[in-house]
Amino acid sequence: MSVFRILCSNTLLVLLSMLFFSPAKAQPKIIFDTDFGGDADDLGALSMLHGFHQNGEAELLAVMIWNREEYSVAGVDATNRYYGHPGIPIGVREGGSHSLDWNFSQAIAREIPHERTNRDAPGAVDLYREILSGHDDNSVIIVTVGPLANIQNLLQSGPDHHSGLNGKDLFHQKVEKMVVMGGEYPTGRQEWNFWGNMEGVTRYVFDHVDVPVVFLGYEIGVRIQTGNVFNKLPEDHPLYLGFYHFSKYAPWMQERFTGEILNNATYDQTAVLYAVRGGIGEYWEKVEGGHNEIDPDGRNRWVDGEVTNQSYLRLLVQPNVLARKIEELMLFEFNITDL
Repeated sequence: MSVFRILCSNTLLVLLSMLFFSPAKAQPKIIFDTDFGGDADDLGALSMLHGFHQNGEAELLAVMIWNREEYSVAGVDATNRYYGHPGIPIGVREGGSHSLDWNFSQAIAREIPHERTNRDAPGAVDLYREILSGHDDNSVIIVTVGPLANIQNLLQSGPDHHSGLNGKDLFHQKVEKMVVMGGEYPTGRQEWNFWGNMEGVTRYVFDHVDVPVVFLGYEIGVRIQTGNVFNKLPEDHPLYLGFYHFSKYAPWMQERFTGEILNNATYDQTAVLYAVRGGIGEYWEKVEGGHNEIDPDGRNRWVDGEVTNQSYLRLLVQPNVLARKIEELMLFEFNITDL
């Protein structure tokens, strides 16, 4: 055999080995921190995570709930069980609960079987410390789509039976990065996730977090409208139940309600999509070189400068194109063309 044929043969073997035996992309391990029950985009984001969890694209380690409305844990538990993942841990922000009629969690909890409630769920900080201490260093992605009190409380926590590290050290040892739906870029209003009627919380968190942080702002999600397609779902589906209740009763939606689920801004789903699939150059441009300056009242502005651990995303595609993709991911159980 000639030297040329040997080289060609070896090259072919290398190419085949790269094609069939290249290592698989690491599966993102995600903790989802949400104010589930208010705006229905949290429900859409959780549905996407169940799809990714089910097809092996990501592992949903836990759901942490900022919202202490009395049905919040029951609504998440019912959703998890509907999708066939009842074992996913749920933690809730410490400090009691309250009732709010327009929150969509109750609509889901009243129609779909569940076993857990706010009263028997562990505190979010305790569950964070348990989950983080049980995983490898730099292996966990935290996706936040609500106000950040759970993260602040974790950072301020002390050593316990889960770990001898304080909260800040445990966070930085175990967390790979944060993906944060919050703020507005390059300059922002008082966006809810950065405010939450909790002065100084967001500023504290990002003054003390040194892992990579990617922000997705209000200006992205407000242009991506989804939800109306859920009118075609069975009425016992969590997406139908939650989005219908939200459309009918949420104070900023009910004036437009005429008996059907309304399209709504798609904020939180964008954070989940980026956390699992990335999409830089396809859906987003990543803006680096600078940092997010945040006021105590949650207003923010991007300050250009040297590269830091922070970046934010700009939308590259038309909003309706990404809306269709996100609808497909929320409705992963269905062939969306049949709806």
